[in-house]
Amino acid sequence: MNIFFHILFSVLQAGALVALGLPVLYLFFFAVAGMFYRQSRVQTGLAPRKIAVMIPAYREDAVIVEVAAEALLQDYPRERYEVVVIADSLQPLTLVRLRSLDITVIEVEFEQSTKTKALNRAMAQLGNDYDIAVILDADNVMEKKFLRKINESLDDNLIALQGHRSAKNLDTPLALLDAASEEINNHIFRKGHIAAGFSSAIIGSGMAFNYRFFRDLMSGVQAVGGFDKEIELKILKQGYKIGYEADAFVYDEKIRKSSAFTHQRRRWLAAQLKYLRQDFRPALRELVTGRNIDYFDKVIQFMLPPRILLLGSVILAGIAFPVGNFYLKVPAYFSYAWMVTGLLCIFVFILSLPRSFYNTATLRSMFTLPRGMYLMMVSMLKIRGANKQFLHTEHSQAIQNTSQATASKMNRI
Repeated sequence: MNIFFHILFSVLQAGALVALGLPVLYLFFFAVAGMFYRQSRVQTGLAPRKIAVMIPAYREDAVIVEVAAEALLQDYPRERYEVVVIADSLQPLTLVRLRSLDITVIEVEFEQSTKTKALNRAMAQLGNDYDIAVILDADNVMEKKFLRKINESLDDNLIALQGHRSAKNLDTPLALLDAASEEINNHIFRKGHIAAGFSSAIIGSGMAFNYRFFRDLMSGVQAVGGFDKEIELKILKQGYKIGYEADAFVYDEKIRKSSAFTHQRRRWLAAQLKYLRQDFRPALRELVTGRNIDYFDKVIQFMLPPRILLLGSVILAGIAFPVGNFYLKVPAYFSYAWMVTGLLCIFVFILSLPRSFYNTATLRSMFTLPRGMYLMMVSMLKIRGANKQFLHTEHSQAIQNTSQATASKMNRI
């Protein structure tokens, strides 16, 4: 019986090491690669191309007027860009205020609202008289030179470019953790991937595309949730590269409440699971027959556990299994493997987190990590059916209270 239990424990431990160790190795590789990222703008001084800045706004009365007004303050020739608010279920007073601005307001109404439908409806009305499409969320604030940097970076070799999305607010421990998580992802999945010769991941906002390509691409997108993942997979499957502009900042409201955190992560996790199931076999086939590494790598990303759960699992397993090894006299190399896995996991976060987050506020927010892990687990348990309905994350942050102070701070990242 003791021998059976000893073998069973060793098999379970080996399985746990593989399940946790492989994701850690993947993240560690790109965390190291991200240290070698260098920003290069290939078309400095290029004539300003015409840009459509499209902002889908579903019930975003609290923020959309200020966001639209802020978007008009770009250091870019005013006649060469148009701010387009796609107004879905906004209040009449909000529409009046929007129409008082020098922007285009396109009202839409759907039985089931989605960002996909809103963008497609807007582009059908706008026509083709644009070179670049920039997509923002209704709470996003562009830094003043964002469009200028996008214009200089989106060259003929790229049809898609992700800007640097950063926190607009760091006012609660949960918001600070959310901001840190996004910067870690920026380092690994954008800087690290570009440095290693892969495509950058896109996020869903603060991104730019060749306008005509994007319009044609979106006409075939049907996503209810996770539209950014669907278009990313379609781009990579066709063999195109996605770039990253680390110096082009877009400020985004971070989650303050547990309910909103669970709501948002539920939507993200459901989309990942959906596209993992849908694209794993095609991506594997493309890897074997067409050597499309980018497409397959994207699907691999969908298999990775959330970073906060990975960290918690490695810590718990890295304590529990070595203790069991000691009492069961399991060979020491298992415990050494856990030690290495734990150290690599810690280094992933150390290498990826910007130096500006190394402060007492971040240290205090670390005490909320168990809560974050719990909320992520709740999100995973509730993903069933999340892709069949539009899950809206409501925003409420007033721009003037946060954007300037946070912009100054985060520009040092």
